[in-house]
Amino acid sequence: MNESSQVELEPAFAKELFGSNISQARAYTALLAKDSETFGLLGPRELPQLWSRHVISGGLLADLVEPGQKIVDVGSGAGLPGIPMAIAAPDSHFTLVEPMERRANWLSAAVVELGLENVSVLRARAEDVHRTDFDVATARAVAALDKLIRLLSPLIRGSSGKTVLALKGSKAPEEIIAATERLELLGFDTPEILTLGLNKAPETATVVRIRLKA
Repeated sequence: MNESSQVELEPAFAKELFGSNISQARAYTALLAKDSETFGLLGPRELPQLWSRHVISGGLLADLVEPGQKIVDVGSGAGLPGIPMAIAAPDSHFTLVEPMERRANWLSAAVVELGLENVSVLRARAEDVHRTDFDVATARAVAALDKLIRLLSPLIRGSSGKTVLALKGSKAPEEIIAATERLELLGFDTPEILTLGLNKAPETATVVRIRLKA
């Protein structure tokens, strides 16, 4: 293993974030480190930030969901952010949607190995998921917000307060501006940009939260 692929040591904040479920977070991180190259999950350059940029940033989103809610993670890939969220929020149910067969198979095996009874895996494109009963839709690195909102909005139709949580980076404000017309057309409130983990996590997570209008 060369220097660029050395796996990041567990930050102290991980125990605070995942609490009594830290063993599942550790096992998930180990699975990612072992299988990322084989299954095309994450590039080797991501391993030095595996905890801080991927596992912890996903787990931080758990603070934005409530017990009993149904969450759909679209384009889940390596299970991000869905699996860390599910570990940190064991009283909510998560559906991981992934169109690629090998990644979906990996997710299914990982869910079983980790003992995540609150997680199910669906091999499908977002457009082919004919359900509207989700309370929250999440995504990371799937598409720009204007396109992403078109993919996610059919999954959370039906009542006000349903929410999109999109992990984004420094271009979040520009993406919101570009998506303004689409958001209004689809009945969403003004987006919020949230910074999670400030002064606590090794890296903060930028999340765009958008709720359906009342």
